[in-house]
Amino acid sequence: MDQQKLRTLVFEKTGVRIDVDDPVFALVALNEAVLEEAVQRHVALIDAASLALAQQARLAGGLPAVHEGKAALDAAHEAPSNAAAAHGHAHAAETPPGYIPTPASGPVRPIATQSSPSIAPRELRLLGAAAAVAILSALIVLGGQAAFRSSGLTPEQTQALQRAEKLDKAIQKLDPKIRAELQAELQK
Repeated sequence: MDQQKLRTLVFEKTGVRIDVDDPVFALVALNEAVLEEAVQRHVALIDAASLALAQQARLAGGLPAVHEGKAALDAAHEAPSNAAAAHGHAHAAETPPGYIPTPASGPVRPIATQSSPSIAPRELRLLGAAAAVAILSALIVLGGQAAFRSSGLTPEQTQALQRAEKLDKAIQKLDPKIRAELQAELQK
């Protein structure tokens, strides 16, 4: 923690001058210590989880097993004896039992999965049956609409509409002056 740099930063941002003996620096030091401890705990938890995940991957056949005589590396790709020292952590002893570090040689191979066709024959049959039911339902609905559809007009109303259409055609053939007078009379 560079106290001069912090003093300058506080002055630039707030305009307040603080001394190197100010109690605020004690709070900064306390904050650093608490933060460092929290970071170490989280790194230890993450390392333990990654070791457990690597072990599960090995058991599932996704990672190769460690062979004797080869130098083993941990998740950080450092020798296990140097891993804790390189990170400054004391969590190396927290490794789960049965953990075998990743070997130094060769890339990690992918986990084998089953290959299956995109749509199974049974699914095709079900899809066909569903399509047939949908088409049949649509035909039944359309047939029902056609069978029960009625205009709702009586024969007299239908005849009146036909006469009105004939009159409209006849009016369109008249002289524009007479047509205007006739339409004005019809509006009344």
